[in-house]
Amino acid sequence: MSDSAAAVDTAKKGDDDARVVVVSLYQKQQKIYARAVSGWFAGWRWALVWLTQLVFYGLPWLSWNHRQAVLFDLGARRFYIFELVLYPQDFIYLTGLLIVSAYSLFLFTAIAGRLWCGYACPQTVYTEIFMWVERHLEGDRNKRIKLDAGPWNAGKLARKGGKHLVWLAIGLWTGLTFVGYFTPVKTLVPSALGLGLGPWETFWVLFYGFATYGNAGWMREQVCKYMCPYARFQSVMFDKDTLVIGYDAARGEPRGTRSRKAALGVSGLGSCIDCNLCVQVCPTGIDIRNGLQYECIGCAACIDVCNGVMDKMKYPRGLIRYDTQSGTQQPLGRGGLLRRLLRPRILIYTTVLVVIVGALAASLWLRSPFKVDIVRDRGVMARLVEDGWVENVYGLQIMNATEQPQRYRIVVTGLPRITTDQKGDIDVDPAQARWVAVAVRVPPEAAAQVGAGTHAVRFTVERVPVHGGESPRTIDEKSTFMVPR
Repeated sequence: MSDSAAAVDTAKKGDDDARVVVVSLYQKQQKIYARAVSGWFAGWRWALVWLTQLVFYGLPWLSWNHRQAVLFDLGARRFYIFELVLYPQDFIYLTGLLIVSAYSLFLFTAIAGRLWCGYACPQTVYTEIFMWVERHLEGDRNKRIKLDAGPWNAGKLARKGGKHLVWLAIGLWTGLTFVGYFTPVKTLVPSALGLGLGPWETFWVLFYGFATYGNAGWMREQVCKYMCPYARFQSVMFDKDTLVIGYDAARGEPRGTRSRKAALGVSGLGSCIDCNLCVQVCPTGIDIRNGLQYECIGCAACIDVCNGVMDKMKYPRGLIRYDTQSGTQQPLGRGGLLRRLLRPRILIYTTVLVVIVGALAASLWLRSPFKVDIVRDRGVMARLVEDGWVENVYGLQIMNATEQPQRYRIVVTGLPRITTDQKGDIDVDPAQARWVAVAVRVPPEAAAQVGAGTHAVRFTVERVPVHGGESPRTIDEKSTFMVPR
């Protein structure tokens, strides 16, 4: 290559380098200063905040049958839920509960969008609580913006520090309450105050407490927008007849500011006065006037604030409202809206949910007050004992699922003249399990009659009534009896 050609090539490379633009894939998160709002939907949201937190914080302190009403004792493998005593073998009920929760989510989402997110999700509930603390210590939106923009001084440090101390206290108490569902809370709290918690309890109190502090205090809308998978797949549950929060563009546009005394329709403007309050109250910082967005959690704060503005302007309410996409395009009226909501999809979801709930409730109502597991003795499959009798040994685990002492009787059938070495009844303490070794025998003539090999036998465990009002209950379990060659 000649010197001139090399110079031209170098110049071209220099021009290409000059046109390189560095684009950062990280965008700094703009802090959202949500304005306080009051109204009908805000009242419902706070009612659910109180309801859910009274249940969550109160249940561990409720006593039932001289113990904690709701306690998941992992060490003893006992799960107490009021009158119910569940064992790991009752895992099917947890499966049923998860199925009911999933179908309920599908049903409510198909009817009215993200109702769970807007009113009862723990992220929403604790964000509301943390924002209430923030407003009372730092002021409402404009004061918080001014405080953050101002220099650090004693006043700012006191307000910021006080806020975070309260947040941390709420988070740690939440973590302590969570662990209180697994360790009796009346012993857990004194241990925590005396710094005597065990290692796993300390870990989960701190983990759950700081997760609450971080999610509700710092991350807030980022959890809903980026971390929660529900925001991503909710659209598959929506259709044109799902109630969603929407802005009536036909009525609101063109938007523009005006005097409060200006009549509706003057100067060709719509109902929207472009006050931006619907954006300022939104916890995720979206503008609902741009249409339905996946970031919308359905909290209806924009409806409350917009209705307040419409009242001040003496305009009809409902510029932002719950409506369906079909209703927005063609007003249906209350009767038509109800008929569209009761569509086949909703009826199918409701029917399936009712059937599952009914089956789960019936199963819990009819469940046996005790359980039996049978395990053969693997060390000695079969053996000959005195007088030529054939003996098999079994281990029976009898689990008392009541909170009263119970008595049980064991009977074995299935082979001629089969008998056991159990001479009396078996007592099991309340909510306890007891292993019993049972030797089952058949005489030599019966063994010769049935022949060598394995033979089906049936263990019948009967509850013997020892308390007033109890009825006999039995459980049959199959097993095999081995006759050696």
